[in-house]
Amino acid sequence: MEDHNIMSLDEIKISRAILSRFTAKFSDCLELDVAIVGAGPSGLMAALCLARKGHKVAVFERKLSIGGGMWGGGMMFNEIVVQEQGAVILRDLGISIEDAGDGYYTADSVECTSTLTSLACKAGARIFNLMTMEDVMVRENRVTGLVINWTAVDMAGFHVDPITVRSGYIIDSTGHDTEVLRVIQNKTSTRLLTDTGEIMGERSMWAEVAENTTLENTREAYPGVFVAGMAANAAFGSFRMGPILGGMLLSGEKVAELIHERLSS
Repeated sequence: MEDHNIMSLDEIKISRAILSRFTAKFSDCLELDVAIVGAGPSGLMAALCLARKGHKVAVFERKLSIGGGMWGGGMMFNEIVVQEQGAVILRDLGISIEDAGDGYYTADSVECTSTLTSLACKAGARIFNLMTMEDVMVRENRVTGLVINWTAVDMAGFHVDPITVRSGYIIDSTGHDTEVLRVIQNKTSTRLLTDTGEIMGERSMWAEVAENTTLENTREAYPGVFVAGMAANAAFGSFRMGPILGGMLLSGEKVAELIHERLSS
């Protein structure tokens, strides 16, 4: 009969395994090709595409959970909607979709988030949750890295100094808050690459327009910093799109391609 007894366990060996593995993983990510702030659908898609192209990429997410707005579906009904272009991406990722008619498709938001996260990790991207970007490194009017701390430190208001991560490029995929650009706007005397030179702000919901402008606005918003997903529309003053997420996935693909071209030139 097969022996199902659990091996003898030592709590200190368990702790040492966690600490040594995490330390090695985190230390290896202090210098990156691309640092992504925000693990929503556009950030995860960008991480997957960039990692598949062989770039060293890490995602920093301030929350415990991964997936941003995709995780909760629409108003906590855990289904999302995509159009045909988004459905193509989900099919390619092996995610189940259902035809809702008239060019709309639905997918389980939990399957979408977990699959995209898993594929990004398996491709080589590193994801660090519970870490907050609190500042950026700027050299000669170009962002060259992130300043990060534990989210718990930020929430508690503790005076604990952060550490830095150097990166060739940054992706701000923090959604409505455009957290990376907001730090740049508040702490530098230079203009953003928007019409006003500042964050133009998100407008009210208009899914038809927002899905298109999400892709149009996925571009460099400050030297070294690209915006993707809802952060792109918030940066350049367009509308929000709600729980239709095809544009978010396409935005992640586009920003990955734009940065890949820079890194390959």
